[in-house]
Amino acid sequence: MKLYPVIAENFKMDGGACFGVVPKAIWERYVKADENNMIPLTSRCLLADTGSRVILVDVGMGDKQSEKFFSFYHLFGEESLEKSLKKYGYTPDQVTDVILTHLHFDHVGGAVKWAEEGKTPELVFPNATYYCTKEHWDAAMDPNPREAASYFEENLEPLYDSGQLEFIHEAGPFCEGVYLEIKSGHTAGQIVPIFDYHGRKVAFMADFISAVGNIPLAYVPSFDIDPVRSMEEKQEFLTRAVKEDYVLVFEHDYDNECCTLKETPKGIRARDIFTLEDLKAGQIG
Repeated sequence: MKLYPVIAENFKMDGGACFGVVPKAIWERYVKADENNMIPLTSRCLLADTGSRVILVDVGMGDKQSEKFFSFYHLFGEESLEKSLKKYGYTPDQVTDVILTHLHFDHVGGAVKWAEEGKTPELVFPNATYYCTKEHWDAAMDPNPREAASYFEENLEPLYDSGQLEFIHEAGPFCEGVYLEIKSGHTAGQIVPIFDYHGRKVAFMADFISAVGNIPLAYVPSFDIDPVRSMEEKQEFLTRAVKEDYVLVFEHDYDNECCTLKETPKGIRARDIFTLEDLKAGQIG
């Protein structure tokens, strides 16, 4: 199997929102905010080539929303989903499967684009089957007030109407070398894919644990729908991840791509921080 980090875009968000009840004086040990309290984030998607399938996990924001909308997220850099795929020698037509960890706009927006002739939607990955959990789809179709602003009709309806969307109903194997876990603290039915890679288990964290700074149990973003459940899910997962020496890949951490974990007197924290390329090169013990 081959794994590649695929950057869809870089953006900024309010640092306090990303760490919930944790005071700025503490969370700034992990990432520095600018004068407007904004911190840099990325949409780091994951491409897995199994030899028989080309699987893309999450697709970033896309470009369908208005200039005013994107102004709230302070996009920066030249990265795009297509450029990142091309960097590794892939085109959208080659993608066979798109796993959508959940359907918030910054994870699903890049699945659909406007056709050149106008605002007619078309799928960015025309030959792919798209996946999300049925639990999460149902939540997106009847959203709670906390999440409603994160779901856009133009991201979701074209997927359903295409006939290329399939639902995941429970945790379990996706294909050889890929296992799907399901977490519901951030949002109902979020997928956390785990890959067998060079003898290691590599877990794509999505918004379950979106950055190194969110590893400590209490460091839960303010937009999680059930913060206590998020902490309980993290405790179970991190304990297992330390025991089995998982590699964590972070979707939104601008500075840190991957890490392993260790027990400390203050709880589980990052041990080594590195890249997938480092892991492939055998530079990580």
